[in-house]
Amino acid sequence: MTTTVAEQLSERIAVLDAARLPAAVRAKCEDLLIDVIGLCVTARKAEYVRSALAACDDDGPCTAIGHKRRLSAAGAAFVNGTAAHGEDFDDTFEGGPVHAGAVIVPAVLAACERHNADGPSALVGIAVGVETICRLSLVVPKAIHRSGFHPTAVLGAIAAAAGTAAALRCDRRQIVDALGIAGSMAGGIIEYLAEGAWTKRLHPGWAAQSGLRAALLGRAGFVGPRTVFEGVHGLFNGFAHTKDGDYQALVGDFGERWVLTALAFKPYPCGTMAHPFIDCARRLAARGIAAEDIEELVCETAEGIVHRLWEPLADKQRPPNGYAAKFSIPYCIASGFVRGGVGLDAFADESVRDPCVTALAAKVRYEIDPNNPYPNEFTGHIRAVLRDGKIIEERQPHLRGGAHEPLERHDLEEKFALNTRHGGWNAKRIDAALGLARKLYDGAIDLKALGE
Repeated sequence: MTTTVAEQLSERIAVLDAARLPAAVRAKCEDLLIDVIGLCVTARKAEYVRSALAACDDDGPCTAIGHKRRLSAAGAAFVNGTAAHGEDFDDTFEGGPVHAGAVIVPAVLAACERHNADGPSALVGIAVGVETICRLSLVVPKAIHRSGFHPTAVLGAIAAAAGTAAALRCDRRQIVDALGIAGSMAGGIIEYLAEGAWTKRLHPGWAAQSGLRAALLGRAGFVGPRTVFEGVHGLFNGFAHTKDGDYQALVGDFGERWVLTALAFKPYPCGTMAHPFIDCARRLAARGIAAEDIEELVCETAEGIVHRLWEPLADKQRPPNGYAAKFSIPYCIASGFVRGGVGLDAFADESVRDPCVTALAAKVRYEIDPNNPYPNEFTGHIRAVLRDGKIIEERQPHLRGGAHEPLERHDLEEKFALNTRHGGWNAKRIDAALGLARKLYDGAIDLKALGE
């Protein structure tokens, strides 16, 4: 009988040990923990988090970060995953692109808290889950987005199953079943782009709780399809319309070479591909150009991001609300230019109606660059055409915060402090939570201090 992709992956997962993980892998998993906790706190009072929490009717022993109420493992994974991704301020893997931390960290923490797994188990689970979602995104790059689905939602359920199964020390067969089961739990359309609806926010939370349930089902003996990846009716044929992919990118050297070390952390709370354009806009403004002197701003861009971040152009130039503005490059460019930066307050509903910003956003248009390296690199470019005929350009060849220009630990801890203060925590609580995050992988899992 042919060894399937899921079986190859399970063999590599089952032999991993926290003590033998490379230092760079542990460091990245620590960074993810710090980032995700801060993001959950910054969003804890947002309406979408309140709604997600109110919709849970399954109280239990697990921590909803920033809340007094305790939930079942699935409930905590869902609420924390939704909160962590809600402001679009979470990590990104450029090759996919996918968001890893908001799916994997909530799923693994909830499983460990509920089933008394320790810190080293959580470390292995988070490393496995993050590595899995990153590598899955390389099998058929861009195809899932092109088919109208959110790759984080689709691939996240599988990766959360892998990470949770690893944390709970499932055997090879149980991991295969968990992966197969998670394939029937995957989903997530990108129609939120039309009007700035909230559904993208729940995609990581839904994937986290789905993967957790799949791992528990696999551990309990529930049988899933071995050919979940490459099968005629498998994951990639269903969501990418092809079963032909680079499966060696997933399993070839899994556990030997770690792609997760290239994971990028965001300096701005909006769609990742907008970030290099924001940096270009800020540099243009720093050169002393006045907004009223601009005739137009022309941007060379990748074809693969046009349908999400550029079109319909008139709508992107004037987004209907703050959440829709997070996925509008014209708005992000204008906000970065006019305000000198793009923070959480840039995406309040009243901010998107700022006449200075909307006037400049209306001058932004794009041209497709057929040689753009997306998705391997996220680039930015702005050509400012001034009223006096002068042309000034800015380019950025990579994502700041990514592999070429990573954020350091002190940057992430400053971001953590910013986010937790925004969420209403005082200095004492911030220091205590940061201390917990720094040592969580070393001993017992106790998250009670992260509640309300």
